[in-house]
Amino acid sequence: MVKIDRGTVVRTIALAITWINVLLTHYNLQPLPVLEEQTIAYLLCFSVSVWAWFKNNYLTVTGERQKIVLEKYNLTK
Repeated sequence: MVKIDRGTVVRTIALAITWINVLLTHYNLQPLPVLEEQTIAYLLCFSVSVWAWFKNNYLTVTGERQKIVLEKYNLTK
């Protein structure tokens, strides 16, 4: 079983919240009270999407193996 680190969980939750807000705003529904302006919601959604996309989230077996090798040779931040 793959062990998911805290950073992956935080990025995934942030990404889900921003996309939920964008979809609610798009369908003219009441967005979550995190953001009030539609422009800010889209900007935040874009930012979190890029952040989550570029960040290495060791979600697959191959990713977990990469993480183990990086930690073995002390190559992680």
